[in-house]
Amino acid sequence: MASLLDSVDQRTQLVGENRLEILMFRLSSRQIFAINVFKVQEVLHLPKLTLMPKRHPVVCGVIHLRGQTLPVIDLACAIGMRPIVPDANSTIIVTEYNRTVQAFLVGGVDRIVNLNWDTIQPPPGGAGRQHYLTAITKVDDKLVEVIDVEKVLAEIVPYNVRVSRERLDDPVLARARGREVLLVDDSSTALNQLRDTLIQLDLSFHVATDGLKALQKLKAWSQEGIDVTEKLLMVITDAEMPEMDGYRLTTEIRQDPALRDLYVVLHTSLSGSFNEAMVKKVGCNAFLSKFQPDLLVDAVRARLAALEQ
Repeated sequence: MASLLDSVDQRTQLVGENRLEILMFRLSSRQIFAINVFKVQEVLHLPKLTLMPKRHPVVCGVIHLRGQTLPVIDLACAIGMRPIVPDANSTIIVTEYNRTVQAFLVGGVDRIVNLNWDTIQPPPGGAGRQHYLTAITKVDDKLVEVIDVEKVLAEIVPYNVRVSRERLDDPVLARARGREVLLVDDSSTALNQLRDTLIQLDLSFHVATDGLKALQKLKAWSQEGIDVTEKLLMVITDAEMPEMDGYRLTTEIRQDPALRDLYVVLHTSLSGSFNEAMVKKVGCNAFLSKFQPDLLVDAVRARLAALEQ
């Protein structure tokens, strides 16, 4: 299965081109699911599984892999489907999200495909597992559902959004009160985390669920005669989103004379080392790895301080 990930080394070529690679797999049914290859470290057969007392219902146990102890999450069970019974032939996908590494138990891995983000659509509304999707697409006329892994992980270990008192007492942050910020993310979980953190600074929010909607909102303000650079303290955008990703959004902003001076922060669960290299390529002002409330507030402070210079 290692050869399945050979193409990951070329992933930097996709940045700014509004393209992505997804790893397709099945869970406990014939339906095909996917996650972004950027977040995949490896795919392998399940090593020896150690059961843990008082574990979360969707956690099968832990494995020891290359000096790390990793939780193994039954992804089918986590999104409300029939659980997968682990055995010696089971497959796991080892991923890194928000600076944590975990393994997802899956029914079987299909392949990697390279797509345009504009072929990725938001999921339809509905109950059940629809709440665990960030997008849908079609590959060979088959529906592929892209899982909101951030939501899955947040339900297992809730994120802390409380900003430390030391930071909140900073007089520079008092100047954030009433300022406006555009938040761009396709994950409702991520948007809630951002709002719950930044509301502690008395910031006002505008929200877009993908890069294209964000760009349309920015251009509409500009066409109304609004100085968008004065209106917004910053744009905080995810990297991977349907229709237009955060890299392409930043590129479009920099190419528009009315928008090019906007302060853009890339806020993503993708690998920090990878994104820091790409920030300069597309012109982001800063990069933040999800989800670190104090560092998010530090980014706001840095922007406010820069405005006073």
